[in-house]
Amino acid sequence: MTPNDDFRSLHHQLPPNIRRRVAAGDLEGAVRLIDRCLADGLQPQLAPRLRCERERLLRLPSNYSIPLEEGLALLREEWLDVTEEQVRTLMDAGRIDWRYIDGKPHLHSRFLPSLRLYPKDAPGLTAAAPEGVSKEGALLEQMAREGHLSASVTLRASIRPAEGVEGRELQAWLPIPAACPQQSHIELLEFTPGGVAAPEDAPQRTLWWKSDSLREFSVTYRYHIRADYADLSRLKADPVQPTFCLEEEPPHLWFSPYLRELAEHITRGLTDPLDRARAIYDYVTNTVDYRFQPDYFQLPPIADLCARELRGDCGLFALLFIALCRLSGIPAQWQSGLAVNEREAGCHDWAMFYIAPHGWLWADCSYGSSARRKGDEARRRHYFGNLDPWRMVANRRCLAPLTPPSPGWRHDPYDNQLGEMTVDGRGLLGCEMERSVDVVEFRLL
Repeated sequence: MTPNDDFRSLHHQLPPNIRRRVAAGDLEGAVRLIDRCLADGLQPQLAPRLRCERERLLRLPSNYSIPLEEGLALLREEWLDVTEEQVRTLMDAGRIDWRYIDGKPHLHSRFLPSLRLYPKDAPGLTAAAPEGVSKEGALLEQMAREGHLSASVTLRASIRPAEGVEGRELQAWLPIPAACPQQSHIELLEFTPGGVAAPEDAPQRTLWWKSDSLREFSVTYRYHIRADYADLSRLKADPVQPTFCLEEEPPHLWFSPYLRELAEHITRGLTDPLDRARAIYDYVTNTVDYRFQPDYFQLPPIADLCARELRGDCGLFALLFIALCRLSGIPAQWQSGLAVNEREAGCHDWAMFYIAPHGWLWADCSYGSSARRKGDEARRRHYFGNLDPWRMVANRRCLAPLTPPSPGWRHDPYDNQLGEMTVDGRGLLGCEMERSVDVVEFRLL
């Protein structure tokens, strides 16, 4: 067992007196009460929940680092006549994410990039730069015509501590391509000596090092990725479907009462599993808006959160889709890693769902919601049943242990896209690591 296993209890309610202090932003008081509960030992079943909450509260101010008045000043550097009332309206509408810290509203550190996605709501801000999707759109059309697109991809990933830690023991885990339906020809071309690769089918595949002399770790790898096209209008589902990948997996695939009611509402009257999956995808992509999130370390049970808040990023979209599918009798699971093109690579999550006799299909609800926001219905429809060759898959399960498990709190206990490190057994925060992924070669086959 490691500290990260405590997060499996995240869906358990905190004691009311602690919950009230957290809601009011009295973080010091909440930590004091948590320490008292842990010390008296009267509720051992609640101890894992209290331990992970304590660590979450200690990290919370770094995610919500902008006091409301400073956020207003930042907005006025560009949106000259914005008022405090307008900002509070955006907060009420969920366009600006915020928390109480020391009893005062503090804004999420990336609230401005989130606002730029919705120029109608923030007309005084420069809108986010348009994505270069015209070339990709043409390639997706080619994929539909030819039945697939494939690419050979070479990436170099590296990780190091942000500050000197000479003479101390470091452990590092960098994600590498995993065996999955899309990926083949996986090669580790070059890596820092001493690296140990996890099995190709590890739920979160990594290259791992342990050293008291090395301070930077890197790996260059190559893989082939193939995106097959499924014309869903031609698919017919078997009358009897499999029963695997239907269970709840707390904390984030926790089947809350609200999620159960929502799944029943979305799929009411639909008997065909493909129709049910499509109804869920349509609901998620047409209802949930993209918003940058705090570290996942901070989030309560994610599928339930996304369903109630109707805001999320790629991981929240994926987990909501998976939970609703499983509740509707459709096997579904997680995939994550990187979105990759000729220029850059960035973190991304998406979902898989299973329809017999056709096997696994894909759903990228984040890309689908983005397409809806831009008025591109063809692109939105594409990402139900299909992906693209601009991926690197490293993970196939949320909240899976690393290989070997990290002995300390991870920066992200659920996902591993850019890597994790420990120093003398203490897990490093994101700001304490320097992590990068560079595209060496991206070549369509």
